[in-house]
Amino acid sequence: MPHPVVAPDDLDYRHQGSRIHVAHHQRGADATAIGQLATQVPSFLVSLGVVAAVSFATFGTVLGWLALLAWLASGALVFHRPTELLFARRVLKLRAPLAEERARLEPIWREVTARAGIEGDTYELMIENSTELNASAAAGHVVSVTTYALNRIPSSNLAAVLAHELGHHTGGHAWAGLLGYWYSLPGRIAWALTRWVVRIALAVSQVFSFLATGLLILFMGMVVVAGFLVAWYITIPLVVAPYLLAYAGRQGELRADQAAAALGFAPELTQVLHHFQAEEDAAKAYAAAQGKRLKEPGGLAKLLSSHPDNYTRLRALEPYLRPAR
Repeated sequence: MPHPVVAPDDLDYRHQGSRIHVAHHQRGADATAIGQLATQVPSFLVSLGVVAAVSFATFGTVLGWLALLAWLASGALVFHRPTELLFARRVLKLRAPLAEERARLEPIWREVTARAGIEGDTYELMIENSTELNASAAAGHVVSVTTYALNRIPSSNLAAVLAHELGHHTGGHAWAGLLGYWYSLPGRIAWALTRWVVRIALAVSQVFSFLATGLLILFMGMVVVAGFLVAWYITIPLVVAPYLLAYAGRQGELRADQAAAALGFAPELTQVLHHFQAEEDAAKAYAAAQGKRLKEPGGLAKLLSSHPDNYTRLRALEPYLRPAR
């Protein structure tokens, strides 16, 4: 097995070995995190109705209330470290760093958290086996980087990537996103089952006649219209929720960039974003050489994107690159 190519260590470890100032507030919930939670309220109400209906129908009144309360309390698992680590390993396919990986990663992480005044041990560092330059902030305490990011980019760039993910955590983006997703999951499952039943019903009706199919489509259309008229305060927010969540995600990325820039990593983060843009340009050039053209995302696709484009992020970092007067 070849030895990993470790990028040059060009980070200014200004806080290594010195006393670290610990900020009074270690984490919080900024406007993006609050917006994520607010946007998920209609989905939460739908999920609450689904869980209540299933609980009472399955267990009866007393045990049904206990099941419903247990589901409401289950959101606390987002902040339960053993559960987070299990989620990271099983669902996100992350792993603990090897000894040599930890030896490279931890000093950089200590420098990033020291600049932010954050207790580094609050978070769990994990690794994703991937050939892409990427990192993520998951749940309440997990920060991961890919093997490519760990072994192939300079320490200062890796620090900028970690500072960006730390910004997601200190802003509350990671736990708010996962909490909102968890409480909307029963509603999502019910919607998926409903679509499956509708497909089966349409397939069966087509066997009998076009008239039966038309009547079924008319009936379903009347149900949808009735839903909009009777519970518009839930159905309309449910329709626009994906767009609002995507907008909150884009704002969260910009806020995390700003958090990294405020720690002094704006030049390095800019280099990382130029790397991403260069990869996109290379993919377009390769496709053009093959006589193909990569499909550009349309207006709705852009509105549903959880990340701003690289040029938007680069423009937002420009004020941090100007020399202080």
